[in-house]
Parts: sequence; C-alpha cells; structure tokens
Amino acid sequence: MCYRTKLNSKLQEIEHSFQAVFIDPESYIPQEEINGFSHHETPVITDENPQEITFSRWGLIPFWAKSSEIQKKTLNAKIETAQEKPSFQKAVHHRCLVIADGYYEWQWLDSKGGTKQKYLLTSKEQPVFAFAGIYSYWKEPGTNNLQHTYSILTTEANELMSKIHNNKQRMPVVLAKQDHGKWLDGADLSKFAFPYEVALTATPVNEPGKQQALNF
Repeated sequence: MCYRTKLNSKLQEIEHSFQAVFIDPESYIPQEEINGFSHHETPVITDENPQEITFSRWGLIPFWAKSSEIQKKTLNAKIETAQEKPSFQKAVHHRCLVIADGYYEWQWLDSKGGTKQKYLLTSKEQPVFAFAGIYSYWKEPGTNNLQHTYSILTTEANELMSKIHNNKQRMPVVLAKQDHGKWLDGADLSKFAFPYEVALTATPVNEPGKQQALNF
C-alpha cells in the first residue's frame, strides 16, 4: 500500500518536470514525510487542467458520502478492482497525477511485524515523479464546502517491493514520464497494473551504517 510519501523538491523543479505551473505557489510547502492519515492537501495535476498544478486532499470522498469518515479507507485504491468498488466507480474516470519525489514503506523483519525496517523508495530516472491517481469532488453537508480529494492506485508488488513490502505484497503505481498523458486521457486501468513498473531504488532510513541502496 502507500500511506507515507515525500515531496520536498523546489517549486521550480516540480514545474519544470511536469511542464505545468502552480496556480497557488504560496501554498506549496516542501515536506520530508507526508502522512496520508492526516489527509493533507498535496500538489496534483488533473485531467481537467493538465498545464496547472493545484492542490487536492489525500483520501478520496465519493460524491455520495454523508461524511468525510470514509477518507481513512480510501487513501489507496486497488487498480485491479477499483472499477467495481462503489467508492471508486465514478472516480476512475477522473484522473490525476499525484506529485512526489519519494515514498516510504516498512519491511517486516519478523513474522508479526514486531520489528520493521523503514525504506525510502525513489525513481531511478525521475527525481520528481507522479503516482497514478483518481479524484472526486465532494460537497460537505451543512457548509456546502466543495472538497477535491484523491486516491493513489496500487498494484501487485514487483521484485523489489516484494522484498520491502513483504507483508502485503502491494505497491503504488508510479507512472513513467511518457505515460502521464495516457493516464490523464483515460487509458484502460489494466495497462498500468503489474507487470507495468518503473525502476525504483530503495534506501533504508534511520539505520546508521545500513545505507546500502537496493536497485531493481
């Protein structure tokens, strides 16, 4: 799965990487670690305005939801079943690029996960990259405040992530740069499920003396 990401690149680097501009640059705050369960607003590019970088709240709220409580269960959407799930059925037709320069995962070092090793995953070819995302608009009952929210698609783990995320065997869909347009244009979800993958590097963190990166 994917619940912790990272984006602390410079604003200008992000804009250059995606050939898009921030609509509200003052709202961009570089972060070393973004906790999905805090439901932060993070930079995204939507199929509505591919030349603009806007902000969306992590944790998709479908239009029919009575409250935002569902967010804690919709940080991720399985790419294999998203079209069948009520929470995501409509949203799969609304695509976005979720911008990041890394994400974190924990490797279980024992059978019950009592001891874990944290890893930072980065793209070998894209200093700033995009997760495959889907989004929804939700009007908050009572206030009619319109919220833009998203979910990150996940797929079966590749060889590297099978070793790192060894309890769930899942990984987020990191898009190749040349596929950004295809994703936003609504290409079939199955085209982005494993064995579709982007080369990643896994670096252990908070482990002095154990900083040997893993590359696949």
